[in-house]
Amino acid sequence: MELKPGDVVMLRSGGQPLTVAEVKGEDVLCLWMGMEGDLFRETLPLATLVQVEEDDEDEEEDDEDDE
Repeated sequence: MELKPGDVVMLRSGGQPLTVAEVKGEDVLCLWMGMEGDLFRETLPLATLVQVEEDDEDEEEDDEDDE
């Protein structure tokens, strides 16, 4: 899996989406917002993450709603 800053990932075990901030070899610095609006950051092993596929249909629906 090839990750770059800005990609959205999740833990293989589930949870909320995380944003990739930096990739250093097999370590990935991830950022996410907590329920109270706090910003969290954690370096996680690449093996524990899966990339979240962006859904183009959702973007199209958002565009239609704006019109």
